[in-house]
Amino acid sequence: MIVEVRTYKIQSGRRDEFIKFFETRAVPALRSHGMEILGPLLDLENPDTFVWLRSFPSLNERDRMKDGFYEGEEWKNELEAIAMPMLESYAVVLCETSTGYVFDGPRKES
Repeated sequence: MIVEVRTYKIQSGRRDEFIKFFETRAVPALRSHGMEILGPLLDLENPDTFVWLRSFPSLNERDRMKDGFYEGEEWKNELEAIAMPMLESYAVVLCETSTGYVFDGPRKES
């Protein structure tokens, strides 16, 4: 599996606004192209930063899914114009899972 670890630095004071956009608009759009999403993960030490992960079955599928999303009408005509003005910067670390990769998922309440 291919995983992107994405760190977003949001314009000062706009993280809550961006998180709402991310959760309600971006995540459903990304998932509609087959991407698995984990996040947002809120940075406890920096109120203008959050991290999220998205995964793909392979590098080829990553290219296909990203092209479908970023070349699509929803990103070009709506989401990009909303998201990009709120971002100060972002960084991406591209990873591949090892053979021993484990994801336990959310813990059940006891």
